[in-house]
Amino acid sequence: MHRAQGEKVWYIPDAYIPEISSGQLTSHESICVLNTASEDALLKITVFFEDREPLEDIMVVVGARRTKHIRTSSLNKEGTPIPVGVPYAMEVVSDIPIIVQYSRLDSTQAENALMSVIAYPLK
Repeated sequence: MHRAQGEKVWYIPDAYIPEISSGQLTSHESICVLNTASEDALLKITVFFEDREPLEDIMVVVGARRTKHIRTSSLNKEGTPIPVGVPYAMEVVSDIPIIVQYSRLDSTQAENALMSVIAYPLK
C-alpha cells in the first residue's frame, strides 16, 4: 500500500493562455499532478476570472501511482473552455493528498520561454 503524499488543496494564482504563438510550438499551460497513493485521485478544478463568474467543478481523475499533465486549454465546463488572452487563476481540490506543479510554455516570440513552479498548497 502506497501512502498519499502532498496536500488536498492547491492554488495557482497566475495563469494565462496567450492568443497567439510563433514558430512550431503552441503556447500552453499545464497543471502537472503527481499521485503517489495506491488509489485514484479525484480532482475538482475551479477557474477564477477578474470579470466573470468562475468555471466550477471541472472533474479530472489521476490514476493511482501516476502522473498527469493537464493542459488548461483542454479544461471546460459543459462545453465552455477557459478563454485565451484572459488572465485567470485556479483552485485544485483533491479527495486525497497530491502534489501539483504548474508549467507555462510561452511561444509568443521566437525566443520561447518555459516557466514551471510548485503550486501553493493549503494545509
